[in-house]
Amino acid sequence: MEQPKKAKRLSNSPLPEMERLRELRVGFIGAGRMASAVAQGILLAGKVQAVNIFASAPSNRNLDKFQNFDCKTTHCNLEVLENCTFVFLATKPHVLPIVLREIASAVTKKHVVISMAAGVTLQVLEELLPVGTKVLRIMPNLPCVVQSGAIVLARGACAEEEDVALLKTLLSPCGLCEEGPESYIDIHTGLSGSGVAYVYMFAEALAEGAVKMGMPGAMANKIAAQTLLGAARMILETGEHPAVLKSAVCTPGGTTIHALHELEKGCLRATVMNAVEAATSHARVLGKS
Repeated sequence: MEQPKKAKRLSNSPLPEMERLRELRVGFIGAGRMASAVAQGILLAGKVQAVNIFASAPSNRNLDKFQNFDCKTTHCNLEVLENCTFVFLATKPHVLPIVLREIASAVTKKHVVISMAAGVTLQVLEELLPVGTKVLRIMPNLPCVVQSGAIVLARGACAEEEDVALLKTLLSPCGLCEEGPESYIDIHTGLSGSGVAYVYMFAEALAEGAVKMGMPGAMANKIAAQTLLGAARMILETGEHPAVLKSAVCTPGGTTIHALHELEKGCLRATVMNAVEAATSHARVLGKS
């Protein structure tokens, strides 16, 4: 009796995906801080070789970062399209429509175009690129450079499941990567893209409080950073609501509850909520301009 044939390996199984990653050519149009942060995160994982990463920018000022990673660089945006299939658009939002019109004729069915520009919607991207172009939007934050970033992605009408899966795999070394509706991207900008700066301000204030009380600045900065890192890891690893974890630190009549009272008097929570709202609202304005 004839033996049944072995089932073919599914297209989304790890081996083909890893093979595709090894062969993937990744391009960056725009080579600023966020582009280099994402590129460095990808390179640190070792799944994509530096020789397969191309970056373009008008001047050498930002390209130097990519050259330091041993990536290929150019001043020609079209050259990135010619050499890469996964192309990140990392220009300033007001420049992006000009770039889209420039590269549109070179975009083919094989390309996946990923915009990192705040406020530029999927609709605008799809209108300025050829019909049927696979388009995705992402909003990363700066800690991608140390593989601890937070990224939200949204897919356009023609993006396929395998494109999203490959992008998630590509970005996973950069940190947390979550998919959601496009409306979440502006909120993520206010929460996490800009939120990194809020945390730096809070870390600075923590350390300066310790300096005021007599601790050396270098030690205070290091302990403040470790305190934030430890608190964040507890939220992620326990799955507990921050309020629950906060309550666990408080003891009746203890130091923490007295300190929290001072923060409440300063309207810390309301101020931070207002900051997220302000950044989100401005991101939405950028999308309409």
